[in-house]
Amino acid sequence: MKISLLQLNPIVGDLEGNAKRIIAAVKESEKQCPDLIVTSELALIGYPPRDLLLVKQFITKSWETLQTIAAELNDSPPIIIGIAEPNATNVGRPLYNGAALVHTGKIHQCFRKTLLPTYDVFDEDRYFEPSPGPKILHLRDNVIGISLCEDIWNDRDFWNRRRYHVDPIEDLVKSGAELIINISASPFTMGKQQLREKMLAGIARKYRTSLVYVNQVGGNDDLIFDGRSCAFDSQGTMIARASAFNEDAITVDLTDLSSNRIEKDDFTPESEIWRALVLGTRDYVHKSGFKAVLLGLSGGIDSALVAAIASEAVGRENVSGVLMPSPYSSKGSVDDSLRLVENLKIRSTTLPISQIMDAYDMVLHQEFSRYPKDITEENLQARIRAVLLMAMSNKSGSLLLTTGNKSEVSVGYCTLYGDMCGAIGVISDVPKSMVYRIARWLNSQGNGSIIPESILTKSPSAELRPGQTDQDSLPPYDLLDQILYHHIELHESPDEIIARGFPAETTYKTLHLVKNAEFKRKQAAPGFKVTDQAFGTGWRMPIASKEWYLP
Repeated sequence: MKISLLQLNPIVGDLEGNAKRIIAAVKESEKQCPDLIVTSELALIGYPPRDLLLVKQFITKSWETLQTIAAELNDSPPIIIGIAEPNATNVGRPLYNGAALVHTGKIHQCFRKTLLPTYDVFDEDRYFEPSPGPKILHLRDNVIGISLCEDIWNDRDFWNRRRYHVDPIEDLVKSGAELIINISASPFTMGKQQLREKMLAGIARKYRTSLVYVNQVGGNDDLIFDGRSCAFDSQGTMIARASAFNEDAITVDLTDLSSNRIEKDDFTPESEIWRALVLGTRDYVHKSGFKAVLLGLSGGIDSALVAAIASEAVGRENVSGVLMPSPYSSKGSVDDSLRLVENLKIRSTTLPISQIMDAYDMVLHQEFSRYPKDITEENLQARIRAVLLMAMSNKSGSLLLTTGNKSEVSVGYCTLYGDMCGAIGVISDVPKSMVYRIARWLNSQGNGSIIPESILTKSPSAELRPGQTDQDSLPPYDLLDQILYHHIELHESPDEIIARGFPAETTYKTLHLVKNAEFKRKQAAPGFKVTDQAFGTGWRMPIASKEWYLP
């Protein structure tokens, strides 16, 4: 058999646009004479559609669009297209997460997902009814098992603890499947593709059957999909892989393996995160209807990296950096920002805020005269800058990027309605120590030192008061990031973290800051997920709560 995998970048809700994308990819793939063409999970409506699935007219229109595709591709090989299927019974959730077999102008068969994830960013049980039993496609003399995304993530021999009691892949094999196809919309996180490939290879080897996997690509809100569709023979050897972080259509020949393409890839964390953030930024901007972006440039590492990502994502001619020096801004930071602007060849403007600070001081003088100076005056500076940035965003029609990293967002080292202001947090799931690693990696890629060395070597500072550094308020970032990793991504308690050798006082202080910053994060811009636990749709901590581990 020859199977074409359509690794496409849909826009959620864009039925007409997604249909055109599918039709064009099918017609291009037909040149390879495939026996079957396969799209990714919910390819026609885009993943994740979230509460669009609750709109009955949207579902109805999606099936009308599917009929249009079937008619347009009347003479094409059989095509499996991911779509939400109405549940015709009066029991259970209103939909199935499904896929339809389209051929000869008709919809011939539907396949339905069994395992519905409800952890992390997933909430499929809210919309979909699980479908029991194997889903078999008989195509000519081939018996093909069709599975959808999560159905393949429950192998008893791969996972120490399985999430579900049933294994749809095992059921497919018991029903005679000689080939397994999995259509997915599996979001990117750092290192996940290597895990995927190891798992998929193990399943193919275990059941001695070829396995074909097609994944969505592109950014949709906080989620980034890396593509990397692939196939394995019955020995668990990879025989094909599509490109990473790009649309692709790859035809897998299960007989003549020499004709298959295996795209090279780079699994180093810095490369993966960089490519993911570039793709996520590009799609968030363009799918939201914008062409240009702007951001504040502080002379620090975070805004420097975000500016570099934005330049790569939407083009340097569409990026504006705004310098907003205060009396506490060092000449070095201003010079570093200007050097970065020169390196990236982006637009820039400088808006000093000293006079605005004076105006605020004058207006608030009588009310504040009863109090000593404190962090309030520092936060005012951040909020002045936010007002200027939002004004420029409104006036120019540019989308504002926030530049806070995960370490800062975790402990609340950021100002609500200040530096947190913006439409998307580009690096809000990237720890500070990884920000430095990516910046150094970027400088090593043969394009010269894009990020000025002085930015990489100076002590991080918000520069909101004389002589300020981040470490006045926070532990060293290398230590902080390790504690945060164990608490946020591994969900470990203070006792467990301290037992690993971390200082007790620092651990308790860090976890206290994380808890107290929850109200800020609930009001923060969405941010791209690149780690196993991000502060997005998969983080559901209470705000008004007690630190349970304290006496």
